Amino acid sequence: METFWPEVLSFCQSTTKAIATELVAQSAKIPAQRKADGSLVTAADQWSDQELRQRIAVQFPDHGVLTEETAHIFPANDWCWIVDPIDGTTNFARGIPIWGISLGLLYRGTPVFGFLHFPLLQQSFWGYWLENSGLTGPHGAFLNGEPIQVSDAEPSQNHLFNLCARSAGILTNPFPCKLRLIGVSSYNLALVALGAALGGTEKTPKIWDIAGAWPILLAAGGEFLCLRPEPLVPLTPGENYGDRPYPCITASRRELMEQFKPLVLAAQ
Repeated sequence: METFWPEVLSFCQSTTKAIATELVAQSAKIPAQRKADGSLVTAADQWSDQELRQRIAVQFPDHGVLTEETAHIFPANDWCWIVDPIDGTTNFARGIPIWGISLGLLYRGTPVFGFLHFPLLQQSFWGYWLENSGLTGPHGAFLNGEPIQVSDAEPSQNHLFNLCARSAGILTNPFPCKLRLIGVSSYNLALVALGAALGGTEKTPKIWDIAGAWPILLAAGGEFLCLRPEPLVPLTPGENYGDRPYPCITASRRELMEQFKPLVLAAQ
């Protein structure tokens, strides 16, 4: 494993940078179409998906891949990449600069490394979460190479809690933080890891929306609560994850999770 983790990080950095160069040129210029689940997709999503799958196959031929646009069946490989080729397609299609590429690396069904690249923000997040995996290697969460961690602040109207569009029902009730709706699931989680937000909620994210950000959040000291009855991880080989939502709440620490949870559930 001594050379494996540097190889993984270098691959993610170079690959997302190369693909982002083309995506930036196409932002807001490609018509979007609506998928069966109501979300948008563009030709750029499909191109990015194909490029990422091909590059992973060359660099890590023994690894499986699950992606938003093509492959939804979780493979039996010990190692698997979960890919969101453009997280924030609506922002991308409308020229809003908050969108990115999300890569999650799973070992035996559990994310152990995540990488998020937001090219127009010039931000790359990554993190290692090897706890209970039996693996050895680096630890911690980073933004552009600098260590990050969650905030230890108490909630106030000077602190933020992130929403997705489908969780806007929270707006009808008093909430201990200011609310923000950014439109990118992985970035919402990354902002908690960074300490910029104290928590957030996503009502219908898919596994590719959270697989890259989940290890970053945990490595930064954050909390993640999946609201499905079964555990989030490990994923099961042979299962189709294309239509499976993972409603969730994030928080900078356990005490705040206990505070946020009833407020989120009351609005659903």
